[in-house]
Amino acid sequence: MFQKQDLINAISEGYKPKGDYIYLGAAMHDGEVFPEAAVKIPLKTMNRHGLIAGATGTGKSKTLQILAENLSQKGVPVMLMDVKGDLSGLAKPSAGATFIQERHELLEFPFTPAASPVEILSLSEQGGVRLRATVSEFGPVLLSRILDLSPTQSGILSVIFKYCDDHHLPLLDLKDLKKILQFATDEGKEEFEKTYGRISSASTGAILRKIIALEQQDADLFFGERSFEVEDLLRKNKEGHGYINILRLTDIQDKPKLFSTFMLSLLAEIYNTFPEKGDSDKPELVLFIDEAHLIFQEASPVLLDQIESIVKLIRSKGVGVYFVTQNPDDVPSEVLGQLGLKIQHALRAFTAKDRKAIKLAAENYPLSEFYDTKTEITSLGIGEALVTALDEKGRPTPLAATHLRAPMSRMDILTDSELRELIDFSGLKEKYNTAIDRESAYEILNAKIKRAEAEKAQEKAEAERKKLEKTSSRRSAKATGPQKAMVKVLTSATFIRGVMGVLNKLLK
Repeated sequence: MFQKQDLINAISEGYKPKGDYIYLGAAMHDGEVFPEAAVKIPLKTMNRHGLIAGATGTGKSKTLQILAENLSQKGVPVMLMDVKGDLSGLAKPSAGATFIQERHELLEFPFTPAASPVEILSLSEQGGVRLRATVSEFGPVLLSRILDLSPTQSGILSVIFKYCDDHHLPLLDLKDLKKILQFATDEGKEEFEKTYGRISSASTGAILRKIIALEQQDADLFFGERSFEVEDLLRKNKEGHGYINILRLTDIQDKPKLFSTFMLSLLAEIYNTFPEKGDSDKPELVLFIDEAHLIFQEASPVLLDQIESIVKLIRSKGVGVYFVTQNPDDVPSEVLGQLGLKIQHALRAFTAKDRKAIKLAAENYPLSEFYDTKTEITSLGIGEALVTALDEKGRPTPLAATHLRAPMSRMDILTDSELRELIDFSGLKEKYNTAIDRESAYEILNAKIKRAEAEKAQEKAEAERKKLEKTSSRRSAKATGPQKAMVKVLTSATFIRGVMGVLNKLLK
């Protein structure tokens, strides 16, 4: 039999951090809210990754907003992947509303409108600070996994990178990579074979086709200079609040390959750049990946392994990764097992497939003496969620059906003029929005090919000239031979004596 005080005691004890924390809301049961059973997430565990799941319209984006703005206020920088374009309101304080006030009265928690420092980022030609990376920075291993290359093709790509390193050919964008692949089996074939072995034209052709497929998702906009420095994600304003870096992805929803390419490169760069942190009072950076299924839906098994490895390791750098999606099943089980904080909004059981998904989703949460998880998932209202986290000792907290607080920032998006103003006053725009197209492998190889073609043309012309001279000499020899013989006869002593004898006879 349900005992209210038992629930209050269990939640109060399970969510009682000793250090700093983020207040999410209060436990509830059968629609009744218990403000004394506060659900608090220890700040120091926010690098243990997490999941925000639930059907469309159940409040996932607002939960993400709550976490992001509270992290910012605690001095933790945040990066958000804004696929739907509904998170820009973080830059403005909430205007307040009656339903917000009523919600906080139930929680017995004060509501204070507040804005966060926001930076707008972009992978494409949308407004915002442009994010780019060079092909060289990816390297052959990561690029092979993104392109889903075979072992043979991966080996060839490694040879290509080695050749470019040896010959000081910068690989900056995809046209550089395509050019060197063509060069390896055409104009530079002999040079490659002499030093690096034979390069199969069939393999380079297969690699080129996969690069073109990546280009068709506008990846050529991402590869290039100036490369984004991940340290710029760690900025704070003069009040010490961490910047919320919002990456606008509304125009690449149908380009999952580009999305996963960017995400993997970002995680790899952060892992390779950030120092080891060990245990600290708060994370260095927290990433929220909205519509997380876009990363995984076209990822190869090798790419999934790479993502899983980085997710496992990156928390040692003080970085938390949070996946936001409709169903926990959208995230591979190997990744799901690494997530410490889980916030489950409502799921709807319209079909047999939905009911099966709900049963599987319920199994991702700890057993509870207070809640039937499968039933609870389908009965949650907007702004309500099942929550389980890790306490400061890394132990799972009790499952809590939670009445969530409201965001302090605007729950609606910025107007076009507000968005333009925010972008225009960006502290990073001048640094990254000037395109650089310096001499790289494409230009160097083109110049090399032109020089080789000019040398061949010169050699051919020289050979033609010598051939003409030789032909002319032979013709001259044939033409002058009889003439020389005639001259020899006419100037011989015998001929002259004969002529003189005839003349003497005639004179007599």
